[in-house]
Amino acid sequence: MNAPAGEKSGIEVAVVTGLSGAGRSTAAKCLEDLGWFVVDNLPPELIATMVELGAQARGAITRVAVVMDVRSRAFTEDLAAVIKDLDARGYKPKVLFLEATDDVLIRRFESVRRGHPMQADGRLADGIEAERILLTPLREEADLVLDTSALSVHQLRAKIEDTFGTESATRTRVTVLSFGYKYGLPMDSDLVMDVRFLPNPFWIPELREQTGLDGDVKNYVLTQEGAEEFLDRYHELLRLIGAGYRREGKRYLTLAVGCTGGKHRSVAISEELASRLAAEDGMAVKVVHRDLGRE
Repeated sequence: MNAPAGEKSGIEVAVVTGLSGAGRSTAAKCLEDLGWFVVDNLPPELIATMVELGAQARGAITRVAVVMDVRSRAFTEDLAAVIKDLDARGYKPKVLFLEATDDVLIRRFESVRRGHPMQADGRLADGIEAERILLTPLREEADLVLDTSALSVHQLRAKIEDTFGTESATRTRVTVLSFGYKYGLPMDSDLVMDVRFLPNPFWIPELREQTGLDGDVKNYVLTQEGAEEFLDRYHELLRLIGAGYRREGKRYLTLAVGCTGGKHRSVAISEELASRLAAEDGMAVKVVHRDLGRE
């Protein structure tokens, strides 16, 4: 289920709140990855101003998410009033409330050796109970309540993506990067393919000045023995890797394809592999030729 678009100025507004230790930070990072403009712990009285500024950004900001916790005084009353005000202005905010059982919250706080914001001089359990009571009215008004007690970080991300993501935002963004080994390995690559096992068009006089973007070079490279099998098997491998990345919440993959100079073989293979990956569901692909033109 995707979050409905706001009815005013095309701005979508989300408010993320809930119990301390229930996963607000994870939710905020996930929303940022989905393309939301995220503001953490903004005072309630400034939320409407923030949304109005986003609406005036001429399309630069279309999705605003505000993450709130009990560090704000008069938290529930102020936030409830702001939500009603945004609704009256036509922004229709979607409220996500995160919670967990007391025993899970206690374990999470103890694992990071931090006190509860409402604990004061009392026990950790006392702070959790006080916060739960304080937030009860807001929980009852939330559009979506998620109990994160039994959820892993990846499962929580998946649920937030289902609610707040778009099809394009939840795709794995793949960059296929051609390069020349003589110029060094790309430092930001996740995977490296070496295509120097293929014959080098550089040694064919009529192909030397052309690049892997030219039809003659592309045909020469792709018709070499082993090229088609290499592409088929690597394509299948990347399907498995891409699916695993999505399950783990990883949204970016840089695949480096290298030959000697980054002009012929790596360029042709990168273009062909990117074409195949672009036809896959769940992948958004772009090609970058790092060293093309350096020779």
